[in-house]
Amino acid sequence: MDASDAKAVRHGQTEPGPSAPAVGVEEPTVGVEEEFFIVGAGSRTVEPAAERLVAHAATTLGDDVSREFTDFQIETRTPPCASVPQLYQELLRLRAGIARAAAAEGLKVCPSGTPVLRPPGPAPIGAHPRYRAGADLFRSMMDDYVINALHVHVHLPDRDLAVYVSNYLRPWLPLLVEMSANSPFCDGRDTGYASWRSVIRLRFPALGPPPYARSFEDYRRQAAAMAEAGGMSFADLPFWDIRPHPLLPTVEVRCMDVPADPADSAALAAITRALVVTAAHTAGRGGAAPNPSAELLRCAYWNATRDGWSGHGPDALTGQVLPAPARGARLLEHIRPALEERGDTETVTAFLRRLASRGSGAHRQRAASRLPGGLSAVVDELTGPPPRSAPGADADRAATPRFT
Repeated sequence: MDASDAKAVRHGQTEPGPSAPAVGVEEPTVGVEEEFFIVGAGSRTVEPAAERLVAHAATTLGDDVSREFTDFQIETRTPPCASVPQLYQELLRLRAGIARAAAAEGLKVCPSGTPVLRPPGPAPIGAHPRYRAGADLFRSMMDDYVINALHVHVHLPDRDLAVYVSNYLRPWLPLLVEMSANSPFCDGRDTGYASWRSVIRLRFPALGPPPYARSFEDYRRQAAAMAEAGGMSFADLPFWDIRPHPLLPTVEVRCMDVPADPADSAALAAITRALVVTAAHTAGRGGAAPNPSAELLRCAYWNATRDGWSGHGPDALTGQVLPAPARGARLLEHIRPALEERGDTETVTAFLRRLASRGSGAHRQRAASRLPGGLSAVVDELTGPPPRSAPGADADRAATPRFT
């Protein structure tokens, strides 16, 4: 147990974690899923064109592109990548591929957590049985469940270790929400929040931060109890914001809005992998995972969704309430060894500099809304060519990808 673990225990924030070897974390691969809205090139409003856009994009991208929960959306998936530069190149490839396919169909793809402009009425839900089961269970709560996320997968085949890592990451989730917040507008209005996507998720009984679990079996029992009580559709496929993936040997972090800038997606993936590696190494030393109360964690989550990078919240290890930039600096120091081992330190420090200079996606969307055209200008900003700075580039550096 290191000094931060001991301090947290004194404050009653942690419980002993499993004494497990750091299996599969020396060189863990990382993969990313990104979700996008499909908008009309002229209307700037989301359009139910998933079927034809996926069919077109799949001619070049194959299984790396697919449909999502509603017909307004499309999803891309990178392969597992050994390095963040490789991941960044995959993100550029996939975004370029769907943009070309969209242009051929008179459409554009929009990286925003919620639809800036959407026609009235319930969203058209895809035909997948899992989607239909969710609609049957939650009824009208699904009418505006039209949200886009960034999902990060880190290779971790040991299920008990993955649960420990999940415990460890729980208090960091609000900071990840703040860093990625990119959904201030929804259906033509300013919500007053930085991440309205997260607000939509938090109203469901089994979305948001996962429960603290003492083992993978404990995790499965809690999921089964939630399903039996009617809080989720499938016990073997929970949608908590961290989960050992039911089909893949990964731990998956699902709390983040899709960023407008692919360099930000790459940096958030680097942060997530470093948190997973740090947690797994702590478990290998017999360290303890922070265990804030579910109520306080949801409160921190809500503050993060409202204020984003300009807000205050509890530090993940000490509980001290600090501004988001101060917690970001503490995060950097906490995961620095894991970042340095993989050459990702500059990627993350450059991301924090970008946040300091231009804010999160929510700040940039609101800035665009003050341009002529209002919300149409926001969509134009989001659907235009992505920033061409590499993950490790300064915010004001020449716009040229480094990783070629």
